[in-house]
Amino acid sequence: MSDDLKNRGGADRQRIDVNQDYELRDWSKKFGVTPERLKEAVQAVGDRAERVQEYLKGGERSGGSSKER
Repeated sequence: MSDDLKNRGGADRQRIDVNQDYELRDWSKKFGVTPERLKEAVQAVGDRAERVQEYLKGGERSGGSSKER
């Protein structure tokens, strides 16, 4: 996802762009994980924050085939 820095609402806040240093830092801090662990979670379940959070809590163990990007 290309990050539109002018888009501060809705969908932009629900997606994690691990290619943006500030997003990687902020989301890692929010979830209490390392940036590497966050990247692993996004790779496994896609970039939607809700799914990443669930994965990090142990709610989703397999990557599955339905990544949303």
